Amino acid sequence: MLGVASEVMNIRLKGITKRICAAVLTAATLAACSTTRPPAPVAAPPPVAVRPPATPPPLLSFLDPCRHDAPAYASAALFNASAETGLTFAPFGRPETGWALYEPQIDEALATHCRAATEGFAEAVARWQTEHALPPDGALTAETFQTFKGVWQERRPFVMLHVAGVCPAGADETTLVALTPEETFGPKVVMLRPGALAALRTLKAAAAADNPEMDDDPQILAAFSGYRSPVSDAARCKYEKNCQGSVRAECSAHRTGLAVDLNVGYAPGFKADDSSNENRLYQTRTPVYRWLVRNAAHFGFVNYVFEPWHWEWTGEAP
Repeated sequence: MLGVASEVMNIRLKGITKRICAAVLTAATLAACSTTRPPAPVAAPPPVAVRPPATPPPLLSFLDPCRHDAPAYASAALFNASAETGLTFAPFGRPETGWALYEPQIDEALATHCRAATEGFAEAVARWQTEHALPPDGALTAETFQTFKGVWQERRPFVMLHVAGVCPAGADETTLVALTPEETFGPKVVMLRPGALAALRTLKAAAAADNPEMDDDPQILAAFSGYRSPVSDAARCKYEKNCQGSVRAECSAHRTGLAVDLNVGYAPGFKADDSSNENRLYQTRTPVYRWLVRNAAHFGFVNYVFEPWHWEWTGEAP
């Protein structure tokens, strides 16, 4: 279905391109927009089929429907333009500056592609605030972000159990399935519950179909962590003394066999699971992460938004 949707978008974009060319290009350049091509030379190799991209090309920037004429949201737009990179808050217990690295998740929740500085974005925030019983001022403040966080966390069954004071027992290791070496990132053996692994393979196939650039890096979406034994996790917590913060939890979702860490790319000089703000911002701007934000839920996966690489399958109880 994803491939069909991409093909439909491609056909629509060709039509849009021809209309724009007819309106603004000279007669000399109009031919460049034509879908008609001269016949290929006899000696030329057969054409290679190219899959359409999952995201629309930059042409859509000319058709941006975001409102820039909504005075009621002008002050909110100014606030959001500053807060995107300058808001000081600690939504996950660690000081952060700006919510730019959460922008893909925010846009998905708001069902908008408007830039943060526009009245259209503020208007979308106000609609979302109304739906969640917040003052609909359109400003994405620390308080509003906390509500976003609550919604995102509620989608994770493991978190809801943890909120209720329940730490699930570890998965039955005799039922776990190991990923193949081609499916993993690094030398570590990665294991998941069978259902989670089957869903992950389906997701990866869909992602590859919609993102042909993934062929250039076969390790994109490769897994580098899956099931982790509660015993080994507890030993590591005791040894490293780092399980009280946002980066490592004493009761980890990885014990369930439903959580998997995926390589979504990483900034030069960093690692795939480096939680520094610089690396996380880089990761949330990669095409594959943005594809996951839009599509992973269709395959039963939800993201722990503080860690762009961490995804949990919701098809079975933790």
